[in-house]
Amino acid sequence: MPERRTVALVTLGCARNEVDSEELAGRLAADGWELVEDAAAADVAVVNTCGFVEAAKKDSVDALLEANDLKDHGRTQAVVAVGCMAERYGKELAEALPEADGVLGFDDYADISDRLQTILSGGGHAAHTPRDRRKLLPLSPVERQRAVADVALPGHGAGQDPAEDLPEGLAPASGPRAPLRRRLDTSPVASVKLASGCDRRCSFCAIPSFRGSFISRRPSDVLGETRWLAEQGVKEIMLVSENNTSYGKDLGDIRLLETLLPELAQVDGIERVRVSYLQPAEMRPGLIDVLTSTEKVAPYFDLSFQHSAPAVLRSMRRFGDTDRFLELLDTIRGKAPQAGVRSNFIVGFPGETEEDFAELERFLTHARLDAIGVFGYSDEDGTEAATYGNKLAQDVVDERLAHLSRLAEELTAQRAEERLGETMEVLVESVDESPDGDGAVGRAAHQAPETDGQVVFTSGDGLTPGRMVTAKVVGTEGVDLVAQFLEEAGR
Repeated sequence: MPERRTVALVTLGCARNEVDSEELAGRLAADGWELVEDAAAADVAVVNTCGFVEAAKKDSVDALLEANDLKDHGRTQAVVAVGCMAERYGKELAEALPEADGVLGFDDYADISDRLQTILSGGGHAAHTPRDRRKLLPLSPVERQRAVADVALPGHGAGQDPAEDLPEGLAPASGPRAPLRRRLDTSPVASVKLASGCDRRCSFCAIPSFRGSFISRRPSDVLGETRWLAEQGVKEIMLVSENNTSYGKDLGDIRLLETLLPELAQVDGIERVRVSYLQPAEMRPGLIDVLTSTEKVAPYFDLSFQHSAPAVLRSMRRFGDTDRFLELLDTIRGKAPQAGVRSNFIVGFPGETEEDFAELERFLTHARLDAIGVFGYSDEDGTEAATYGNKLAQDVVDERLAHLSRLAEELTAQRAEERLGETMEVLVESVDESPDGDGAVGRAAHQAPETDGQVVFTSGDGLTPGRMVTAKVVGTEGVDLVAQFLEEAGR
């Protein structure tokens, strides 16, 4: 009888990392590993790290050190780092953090079982030397699909050449192309990778260097994985990538998302399709129409504004300004008045003047966003912005961050109050009627998991996780809504 091998996956960072972890889980389960939730009960703890900003990197290091402590009083024998931070720093991370028994890059994912077995057996595996992954694919997007078979793309999970011709209708959830994925929770919501990488060159962002150039998944793969998730009980899928508005440009059709969304919405068992990570400069009238008028597609706009002062945006190598962004929001709400909009913003960018900061305040005050993330600027290794002069003093950055964070909290609470009296469809995610429990909690179409607010029901009677119900907003708690259950949502 083969020896029992157990592994736990600890995931940090964004929804894209969660998809990557479930692909790793699928590969490991297929090779006989037993997946456990508690790292202390696992032979190997695999920490899927985030390498986006300093705070996220610190969280990743803390998680690795915490997992390492389990070696002294748990079953854990090895701690392995994977994910963006591991890919971005490789040998440097391995040298700085000897507590990690292995540092594996994306190229190791296909052989993750062998890598973990080697490490568990006391053998070593050299941490990779980081490289600019943008150089692994052709510069021309239309030539990339032919070359993609030789490039590791975490979360794409079909295990075969995406450029391979298949009979009409054959999807990854059937036959030999079953998705390499294993669910790590029982949530009625799951993310699906739409693409990987990014071709934009924002001066503050290092992600393209370690995630690579933009490459779309085939529509049949996305549909097949969605069908498979529906069979697992998933009711809502969230399409994720570094830039969903670019989907299809390397497949010869920049409007491919507009045709894919209605097909995803028709998958049996799926009640809601949500799209994240949209670039304002790439928004098309046709995409807005599909997002605001297609049944089961959430009228939800996760727009990456980052700032609204023209001078700052140009320094960021981005486009737009306050008035153009407000016009975009007016267009969206003209088609779907209840549409949800969220965005992130960077304050204290090099050269940001008081006038620039005031312009950003003006935008936020008029934008009526449902959720706002605010970050203080910090240099990121290898980015253009790190070489800029005109850096603001840290106390100025901190002051602006605190000020805008307070404003964002006030504005999103006001936006929540505007929804009083609205009737909306809510996906029930959890029900806990214990004295100390949260009661019944769900999310409406304008609320994405983790990043936005939630709906708290006045009573959990008759509610179960995974149900889509109609509810009326009767109160607010900051950005969260308090709602009364009315009836099962009709389709």
